[in-house]
Amino acid sequence: MEKKIIYRMSSPYRDEFRISGYEFGEGEKTVAIIGAMRGDEIQQQYVCAQIVKRLMKIENDGKIDKGCKILVIPNANPFSMNLEKRFWSMDNTDINRMFPGYDKGETTQRIAAALFDTLKNYTYGIQLASFYMPGEFVPHVRMLDTGYQDTADAKFFELPYIYVRKPRPYDSTMLNYNWQIWNTFAFSIYSGLTNQLNTDLAEETIHAIFRFMNSKRIVTDLQRHGYVSEIVTDDNHVVVQSKKAGIYTKLVSANHAVEKGDLLARIIDPYNGDTLDEILSPCKGIVFFAHYRPLVLEDTIIFRIIEVK
Repeated sequence: MEKKIIYRMSSPYRDEFRISGYEFGEGEKTVAIIGAMRGDEIQQQYVCAQIVKRLMKIENDGKIDKGCKILVIPNANPFSMNLEKRFWSMDNTDINRMFPGYDKGETTQRIAAALFDTLKNYTYGIQLASFYMPGEFVPHVRMLDTGYQDTADAKFFELPYIYVRKPRPYDSTMLNYNWQIWNTFAFSIYSGLTNQLNTDLAEETIHAIFRFMNSKRIVTDLQRHGYVSEIVTDDNHVVVQSKKAGIYTKLVSANHAVEKGDLLARIIDPYNGDTLDEILSPCKGIVFFAHYRPLVLEDTIIFRIIEVK
């Protein structure tokens, strides 16, 4: 293993800003794995740290293919994580909305440029991503339908779902999109949570990433079998929104099977405790996403359900 400084800059307040990468193996740039780009991506950093630990052992055992190089970047935004802020602490900009970056631009543009310059020539790119809304997901692979995506390779992760969605205009500034445009086979892995840690879900994600690398003959590290992945799109999803604002009490979690009419949650009046609304499932299916913060506003997306017909 070789530890490298991917990017550094001085800081007027604390120690200098550094992005560290851990390189394993030798030869062609084969797979790059990047974790937290936002300050609340605790689950994502944990997963990458465990991958680094496991790769150290695998490399010592001589089980990385001699023609393969693996790069792991656990955290690309340590300043924001130290301050417990999701976005860049000075101007609230998002590094993952700055790709491919600009090395003479604003701070987050420069960080993105340095990251992309390092990441763009790998054959496979894996990002431990997070959703913009607070909640829990069924662990899955997410891909943008750019025409360059490879759902056949995504099945090697053996996660329950491969979620393929049409790009929106802002997606053109994301790492996943730019990776694909620059001929890297890119996969975003959603490991269940963001600003909380669940070691069981993390282990499921770690096993999935090593299943992929084993299937591609990058490493020799046999893993237990996972799922036969199902490809889903927005057409498979039924969105459930809150009709009232108040205290939110969730009754089902992600990966929960529901029938049409099942009680999913209640919205409680924060002053007198009355039930303002009961959230019922509009269909039969699997809960793909469940909001988990205790307060909700009207029209908040609180569940996404993969409909089973």
